[in-house]
Amino acid sequence: MGKIGKGILGGVSGKVGNVVGASWKGIDYIRSKPLHVKNPRTEGQVNQRTKFNLVLRFLQPNLGFIKVGYKNYTNKKSQFNSAMSYILNNAVTGTSPLDYAIDYSLALLSRGMLSGVLNGATDLATAGQVDFSWDDNSTDSNANATDKSMLVVYNTDKNESVYITEGPDRSTGSAIVNIPDSWSGDTVELFMAFINEDGTLVSNSNYLGSGTAS
Repeated sequence: MGKIGKGILGGVSGKVGNVVGASWKGIDYIRSKPLHVKNPRTEGQVNQRTKFNLVLRFLQPNLGFIKVGYKNYTNKKSQFNSAMSYILNNAVTGTSPLDYAIDYSLALLSRGMLSGVLNGATDLATAGQVDFSWDDNSTDSNANATDKSMLVVYNTDKNESVYITEGPDRSTGSAIVNIPDSWSGDTVELFMAFINEDGTLVSNSNYLGSGTAS
């Protein structure tokens, strides 16, 4: 049982409810007792942590790309946190920790109002590189011929990425991303977006599928 000394305005000694009183160098102080969670690893908590770690693993090697791709989504959040929130809520599939996976077709690595990619495609036939191609849609909406391509090659086996945030212009219609020779035989996931010339607008990223690096 706790005691209150010198009336109601005095110091508290011991425990009163969930409040603990003590004295240090003649100074009375109180603190609340920490709440004890009976089961800190409930099914819901385990599921959420598993999803978080899954998305974290995907985002970490793409951090530099995300900082550009989510630059317009930083109100009260960092670019990384905005990307984490979006992908957690929109691109994680499965019903239990063992079944969770990222649906890369829904996992936006950039978000924005700039016109996106038209008929994007990739070719992995040449060793040590990925060939990207797209149609020039620079006359559409707010697109411009000088918009820069943003390209991602994500190696799911090694959890590594090679990306470019200022690639060839939209009007060029093609780009090459060089990848390490050690990636030969690994599965890669491929993404593309655009950023305008002054860097103020980006497009949503497009998922261009997966393939095996040569």
